[in-house]
Order: sequence, then structure tokens, then C-alpha cells
Amino acid sequence: MHIVAVGGSDAGISAALRARELDPSAEVTVVVADAYPNFSICGIPYYISGEVGHWSNLAHRTHADLEDTGMRLRLDTLATGIDVDGRRLALRSSDGAETTLDYDELVIGTGALPIRPPIAGLDGLGAADGVHVLHSMGDTFALERSLERLQPSTALIVGAGYVGLEMAEGLSARGIAVTQVEMLPEVLPTVDPSLGALVHAELDRHGVTVHTGSTVTRVGRGAAGLQVDGTGPDGEPLAWDVDLVLVVVGVRPDTDLLVAAGARTGPRGAVVVDETMATGLPHVWAAGDCVVTHHRQLGVTYLPLGTTAHKQGRVAGENALGGRTRFTGSLGTQVVKVFDLVAARTGLREHEAVAAGFAPVSSTATPDDHKAYYPGAQPITIRITGDRDTGVLLGAQLVGPRGTETAKRVDTYATALFHGMTVDGFSELDLSYTPPLGSPWDATQMATQAWVREHLLPAQVLSPR
Repeated sequence: MHIVAVGGSDAGISAALRARELDPSAEVTVVVADAYPNFSICGIPYYISGEVGHWSNLAHRTHADLEDTGMRLRLDTLATGIDVDGRRLALRSSDGAETTLDYDELVIGTGALPIRPPIAGLDGLGAADGVHVLHSMGDTFALERSLERLQPSTALIVGAGYVGLEMAEGLSARGIAVTQVEMLPEVLPTVDPSLGALVHAELDRHGVTVHTGSTVTRVGRGAAGLQVDGTGPDGEPLAWDVDLVLVVVGVRPDTDLLVAAGARTGPRGAVVVDETMATGLPHVWAAGDCVVTHHRQLGVTYLPLGTTAHKQGRVAGENALGGRTRFTGSLGTQVVKVFDLVAARTGLREHEAVAAGFAPVSSTATPDDHKAYYPGAQPITIRITGDRDTGVLLGAQLVGPRGTETAKRVDTYATALFHGMTVDGFSELDLSYTPPLGSPWDATQMATQAWVREHLLPAQVLSPR
């Protein structure tokens, strides 16, 4: 049995590791387009900030670690075509040489590509000009070279999603004055604007100049650096002279290889797979940011996340060996640290719940992370969304200072969502307590109890269960 995985990031490596774990006799080859297999792309902002001392520390596993599992790595090798009937993969190495590789089962984990928005002048500029995207180790090294060469004092970031916010912090840590431009009404648009506003205030507090409801319309080279033009919320013209521009407005699935082989696409152009990660092409599986996401509440959607890619890759690797496991679905659980604040979410927001056929209502509470009489207690803002008719928990959003365990508290909600709990039933969870770390009712439970008080009548609470 020869399993070939294409892609050296989360999905491809997870598939290869699972296959080797279950069947050490299986031959497993991983085809990697660059020289950096199993690197943490999520850790790039912390390398740029200087918190991660050397780029090699971003490797989940070293080259040697991976080969010690028995897998073979084909680095700096691009997969250019799939002969589905012949079970053969066409390859091109970095020197241009073209070869083929036979397989019994194929797992595709080509991931996603950064979106380049329609900004005038953007396509004619690149790293040599101080204009960057940030998605790969190659992008990281290019940005690092610009930082060393230009010694920038100012930078403009297009986009205020997860990576944009992390990079605002990372560049600020290097003493660079950061301007951030977001086209939507508030930063971190994956949470409700009222919670995004808390993140916005944190950016303000750390000297980041934020323009929301604004767009960048043109980027060009000037005598002293880069000239950036934009439009404000009311259409007023905006202009900035900066040394560096970073464009991080999201990703799109990298599907060319699979589509050329005949795979179908779905939401956002991602390749359609079932819960076993089968593509519908014989002996071809796919996982990660190039494929659709099976969401436990929304059904089939597209939600590229590293955690999801790891799970999907594991499923694909097992099933390529003949297993029968299934990806049980995502809840979109996410978290980001922005300076000294942590924002997290899981499940659905109201507009998403409405689209999924629920009758959502929400409430917001600000319980302390631990007992107020113990020094250092800090409030966490928690927004709970539940179904008005059934009382089922639909989603949670949290923003709290670093140190309030906001990231782990969102995981408690994610666990409850996974098992279909009601908002009221959340109070029955037996959660830990000691005054320096929590309260007899955890902050998560205080927030769900606030939802119950606001949205459930006493008769509904007291009705037989």
C-alpha cells in the first residue's frame, strides 16, 4: 500500500502521520511544494514580533522527526496533475524536472491561498517594494528581509481579521507605528460589533490607528516610500505615506489540482468532500483549507481553520488505509490574542442562526473571572445566543483580558454545543472552583443564567423535563 499526501501543512502531515501510526508497513510519501513541512503558519506573527526567537522553532516537528515516523518527504516539489484512472501524480521539482509518482491512495491537502483585493497598483508591487501578503514561510522570510532592509517606522495593514490583528501587535512590538484599515464596520468581524469594539479599544490603547468602514483603493510608490489612498466611511478621501504595506484580507481554497482532475466544488469554490473526506474521485481524498467544512449547525460551508485541517487530515489518512471513520463536524471555535486582550467564539451568531432556521435570542453578561475578594479579578464580556423556542445553546462569544482563561472557557461552551445542551442545562455542569481561579458558579454559567433570566419565562424553566 502506497499512500501519497500532497501538502506539507496541517492536513497533509496529519494524514501521513495517521496512516503510519495505524499501519507501519504502509509506504507513505508526502509531496511538499516548499522546504518547510509541518511548520506552524499560525505562529508567524509571533516570529515577526520577536517572541519566537528563530524561525525553525515554528516547526511542529523537524524534518528528521517526520522521517523518523517512516514517511518519505519530497520537498520543493509541486504536484501538477492527477491521473485518476492511472493512479499517478505528475510532479515538477524546483529545478524544473518533471516526474511521476504512482499511488494506491491519494490525499490532497493543498490548503488555501491569500486573497489579493482589487486595489489599484497592488498587482504591480511586491516584496521588493515593501508590499506583502503573509501566508507561508516564504512570505515570512520576504517580510523579514523587508524589515531588515527598510527599517520601517510606519506600516499599514489592510484587514483586521485574526492575522491582521496579530500582525498589528507583532509590528507594534518592533516599534513600528501601525495603521489598520478594515472595510467592515468593526474590527474582528467574526464576533458581534459590540465585542469587536472592545478589541478596537485595545488597539487604540496600544497606539494602533484604526480606520473601520474604510477601504484602500490604491497603492503606489512615492519618493519617500509607499503612497496609499483610501476611502472613509462617508466616502471621504484618505491618504497615508508609509514604509510597509501588509495585505491580510483572508484566503481562498487552493483547488486547481483537484478541479483539473474532475472534483466538484461547493461553497467559496472549495472542493466537495463527504464526512469521510472522499472527493468522489476514485482513491482520492482531500482535507484542510482546500475543501468544504461540515459544520454541526450549518451543514456544508467553508471555514478554514488549522484545528479543522488537523482533524480532517487524520480522518483522510485513516480512511485511505481502508478505515471507516468520519469527520464529526466543526463548530467554528476560534480565539485570538490582541495585545493584552483575548477574543473567542464558538457556534453561531444571531444572523447565522437565523439563516440556519433557528429562532435566536442573545444576552450579554460581564462576570468576573474569579471571586472579587481575591486580588486581580477581571470581568469577561460573554454574549450567549440560544434558541428562543427550544432553549438550545447556539453560540457564545467572549472577550476578556489575558489571564482570564477566556480561551479555555470558550472550549467549555464548544463542548456543550457539541453535545447539544440547552442554555439552562449548562448550569448543571460540574465545573471546578477555587477563589483565585473561579467562582462557585463559573463565569460561563453566570452568563448562561443571565440568558435564562432574560429569555425564559419561569413556567418554561419549571416545566417537567
